Amino acid sequence: MVRWEDALLGFNTHLKLEKSLSENSVEAYLRDMDKLKRFAENQGFNSPIQLTKSILENFSATLAEMGLQPSSQARIVSGVRAFYKYLTLEDWIAESPADFLEPPKLGRKLPVVLSPEEIDAMINTIDRSKPEGERNVALLETLYSCGLRVSELIGLSLTHVHREEGFVQVIGKGNKERLVPISDRALKHIDLYMKYVRNHMEIKTQSRNLVFLNNRGEGLSRQSVFLMIKKAAMLAGVKKVISPHSFRHSFATHLVEAGADLRAVQEMLGHESITTTEIYTHLDRNYLADTLTQFHPRSK
Repeated sequence: MVRWEDALLGFNTHLKLEKSLSENSVEAYLRDMDKLKRFAENQGFNSPIQLTKSILENFSATLAEMGLQPSSQARIVSGVRAFYKYLTLEDWIAESPADFLEPPKLGRKLPVVLSPEEIDAMINTIDRSKPEGERNVALLETLYSCGLRVSELIGLSLTHVHREEGFVQVIGKGNKERLVPISDRALKHIDLYMKYVRNHMEIKTQSRNLVFLNNRGEGLSRQSVFLMIKKAAMLAGVKKVISPHSFRHSFATHLVEAGADLRAVQEMLGHESITTTEIYTHLDRNYLADTLTQFHPRSK
């Protein structure tokens, strides 16, 4: 009988080699599957192949009882389906009991978007007399100019910044590459950071090709970027609950508001499906409605 440990070890390898998922994504899958493992073992099931659809449905029901958000529940259910699909590929089970496992219904939540004025206000709070100030300005300008995920930003390589062409080469989810235009303004601030700060640092060998570094000459963490943005928002008086991803949402929303082609926005964001990008058309409709309410004489 297949042990949990063997199945999860094989699943780990499958996600890395066959699916080419990032380390963060693999860890998230395994954390979710550990929840299933602990639930099953508490029920007396010592192998994943012992679980039936009804047992998996009971597990899904307990996720809500644990207080998890519907989005987290849906992610875990998706992971369970992927795990059992892997077990069928390995011929450990003939068919998956998770094929028709239903995730909770999700309401479509519109993301928080910053206005250009709010972004400028946040950037203006940064003290450029400090070494990290030049870096942080360059970092935020790049984040907004290119609509990058935070993982793509902290992993951006010097050799992937193509100044002459005005593009950055981005390694996105699943190690997929895409080219994204970068503004002259962002490039200018990267050059200032390089000239006055980065070129004078003692850089660790493994970080020499990274654009953005901490004061120890190492790559930045996601948490450090998050905290820097939170501080800039607070100093700028921005009351919205934001994160690095808010700059990505703002990038896409401002393009759609200005009339950019949705397929082009999809390409720049690195979305697999156009339906993911379509959320920004909903944001655009809200923007238009707000504009009407604010400026139309009959709306006064």
